[in-house]
Amino acid sequence: MLPPSIPLFPLPNVVLFPNVFLPLHIFEPRYREMVADALRGDRIIGMVLLRPGYEADYQGRPPMYDVGCAGVITHSQTLPDGRYDIVLRGIEKFRIASEDRSRAYRIGQIEAIAEAIPVEEAQPLRRQRQRLEAVLAAAIERVRAEPRFPPSVPDEDLVNALAQYLELEIVERQALLECHGVLARCRALIDLLEMNLHTPRGWNNAPAH
Repeated sequence: MLPPSIPLFPLPNVVLFPNVFLPLHIFEPRYREMVADALRGDRIIGMVLLRPGYEADYQGRPPMYDVGCAGVITHSQTLPDGRYDIVLRGIEKFRIASEDRSRAYRIGQIEAIAEAIPVEEAQPLRRQRQRLEAVLAAAIERVRAEPRFPPSVPDEDLVNALAQYLELEIVERQALLECHGVLARCRALIDLLEMNLHTPRGWNNAPAH
């Protein structure tokens, strides 16, 4: 259950998904303050994507997408110069209702978006997972790599991990986050892979801010 107000970390190249881990290097003063405050509190930070054109006001409060994903800091290291290395684990999607401007960093009044899988979608999701694995395996096979999809990984976690870690356009990733539920996200990811993933384009590196 997310609190009604959370710190926001808007970045131009990062989309977080539920139950996926994200390493971050924190060096800007306002975000150092944000992390310090989070570590003293519930350790929750909301990741949101900046909209195109953010460069003109990056140091201020440029426009951002309304839907993001909150994460909890699972690991943190304070460096000698005050920077932080942290790891977030995505916990739940949210929609920004309004913004609190009382701090140097941004704070959102948010509404949580639950993604519990309805009983009637469990079997369709399992079938779509099999299709997703087949599409991705076919692409990986062309570069003579052996795909590994641990069957113990829950369907929703596999879908969310691929949505975050496969090299996709950032607007494609945001569209996947905004899908209404994991089943819809899985179907959309399959469509993207069938259109674009002729060979694996790589994996994301940890961003720094």
